Amino acid sequence: MEASLGIQMDEPMAFSPQRDRFQAEGSLKKNEQNFKLAGVKKDIEKLYEAVPQLSNVFKIKDKIGEGTFSSVYLATAQLQVGPEEKIALKHLIPTSHPIRIAAELQCLTVAGGQDNVMGVKYCFRKNDHVVIAMPYLEHESFLDILNSLSFQEVREYMFNLFKALKRIHQFGIVHRDVKPSNFLYNRRLKKYALVDFGLAQGTHDTKIELLKFVQSEAQQERCSQNKSHIITGNKIPLSGPVPKELDQQFTTKASVKRPYTNAQIQIKQGKDGKLMKQSKTVDVLSRKLATKKKAISTKVMNSAVMRKTASSCPASLTCDCYATDKVCSICLSRRQQVAPRAGTPGFRAPEVLTKCPNQTTAIDMWSAGVIFLSLLSGRYPFYKASDDLTALAQIMTIRGSRETIQAAKTFGKSILCSKEVPAQDLRKLCERLRGMDSSTPKLTGDIQGHASHQPAISEKTDHKASCLVQTPPGQYSGNSFKKGDSNSCEHCFDEYNTNLEGWNEVPDEAYDLLDKLLDLNPASRITAEEALLHPFFKDMSL
Repeated sequence: MEASLGIQMDEPMAFSPQRDRFQAEGSLKKNEQNFKLAGVKKDIEKLYEAVPQLSNVFKIKDKIGEGTFSSVYLATAQLQVGPEEKIALKHLIPTSHPIRIAAELQCLTVAGGQDNVMGVKYCFRKNDHVVIAMPYLEHESFLDILNSLSFQEVREYMFNLFKALKRIHQFGIVHRDVKPSNFLYNRRLKKYALVDFGLAQGTHDTKIELLKFVQSEAQQERCSQNKSHIITGNKIPLSGPVPKELDQQFTTKASVKRPYTNAQIQIKQGKDGKLMKQSKTVDVLSRKLATKKKAISTKVMNSAVMRKTASSCPASLTCDCYATDKVCSICLSRRQQVAPRAGTPGFRAPEVLTKCPNQTTAIDMWSAGVIFLSLLSGRYPFYKASDDLTALAQIMTIRGSRETIQAAKTFGKSILCSKEVPAQDLRKLCERLRGMDSSTPKLTGDIQGHASHQPAISEKTDHKASCLVQTPPGQYSGNSFKKGDSNSCEHCFDEYNTNLEGWNEVPDEAYDLLDKLLDLNPASRITAEEALLHPFFKDMSL
């Protein structure tokens, strides 16, 4: 042990607290790495056991990703001739439904393999374990390169993202989870790949046959609610026939709705699916308890009375709890509106956040707009909220409350806001965040390092106005990202120096495209095909 630590016990050693701290930190990091490596090795062994045929073809090197529904491993193909080929192995969790797995595979085989959409090489199955083998694309971390990209690189990045989205949208595929970690980018080779179709859904005219059978989250939740009525003796028939093989999917637990604990902002679903923002703080626990009591008392009613109550409540009837912190019997009798909301927080479109049932490929374009917003502002993640309703309020701080309310009306939603929030000029916003605005004071290295991992929008609220406010500009106008403590930030500029090429004269076309991507109305939001023809890409060819 003494030799491994490099300590010579027979020689006097001067006391150095700083050196001791560094040694302790180094030892801790080494232990963490060893623990991680042991865990990865165990996972690889389990994968070999679960799908034995993998060992005949691949040598699994490392675990390179892990998500809710899958894990990804780096492997090499043991070919008889030629160099070893790197392969990405995606192991889907055994609880994934067969139809969902088959639909993801069909997306990869039909639409993948060209136009920056990931393809598939092989697929292995053993019992309920499925492994998809895909080409491996070595790629950079979006966070690491964000502020070192030249403006031309940003143009190329977005152009290639739109090429991939145009490709999948032509097949009627809605990706639903467009974000930087799902759009791989090899900066040196200038290669791109849109990956992970685990949440994909089909449009009404999709060409991916199996997506037609994939049950949306709304249908799953509705079926879960119906099953809860069956338990209490109130059997409600399904709105449509469900394939027998898919019905088993609905026996899984119902979606868990996270209570809105940040009571400084209340956006409540009232009559007719209206979303309302309240200025006063509400005791969430009390309201939850009151709702539970009313729900219990409602459940004891027989099915005939339930149907009669529901049918006797006109949709236009003004409820007793509107604009209050109570839930009345009229609202309880209404069927809750549900809609797909799969995706990653911070990238969900307004129509997803407000539970609009008719969601199209436009939700992918909104997500692409959020990525573009990060590239132009140098801030990632740009939006960071604990729940969908806070995320909607954050969007208002950029796009304006009046504009958000107006757009919501176009897809059948009503939003009430206690205070009007003006829309921001996208150019001024991005230039201020990137530090290109001459009116913004330059930062010291200490603030620079602290701010680099902060989102552009804060969850702090004004208790009186109940409106999300931005973090003070000085906290996020730095340019570089650097891991480590603030003491080392003076070196940030050396290691991750911002490439200013082109950033001093960003054309108006860039912000015009951003504005069209972040169109609050999905019906008028720019499509991928239209985006590729936008003047921003005038000198780029498909």
